[in-house]
Amino acid sequence: MKGTEHFKAAIKHYLDKRAQEDELFRAKYETTTRTIEDVATYILNQVKASGCCGFDDDEIYSMAVHVIDEPNIEIGKPINCNVVVNHHIELTEEEKAQQRALALKRFQDEELRKLQNRNSKPKTVKPQETKQPELSLFDEF
Repeated sequence: MKGTEHFKAAIKHYLDKRAQEDELFRAKYETTTRTIEDVATYILNQVKASGCCGFDDDEIYSMAVHVIDEPNIEIGKPINCNVVVNHHIELTEEEKAQQRALALKRFQDEELRKLQNRNSKPKTVKPQETKQPELSLFDEF
């Protein structure tokens, strides 16, 4: 799934959750003619107009709610771009335990490899210097 698809899914999830919690918003959300593509297009046009590259989640979500609340707002033209979405993944306790065990195993393997490499390095032997006999002025050739 592309980043933009993740973006649309995150916005839709937020709007669905907001509609469950807020009855006034739910009435507008259920009767709106806006699609999630319309909401994403509006947000992308607002981001482009601002000139900023990074936004807080709450800023983006408030734009999504705003475009649903105000049916007369102009959405703008679709923009061809990719959106980066931060993901937060919740692991179960079992998955956390598996990841800890895997990390511990990797650490142990790495430490063992270091010890083996340290012990298996050949000791450098210095070449023995060959002594040449000293020449004397009195030696015959």
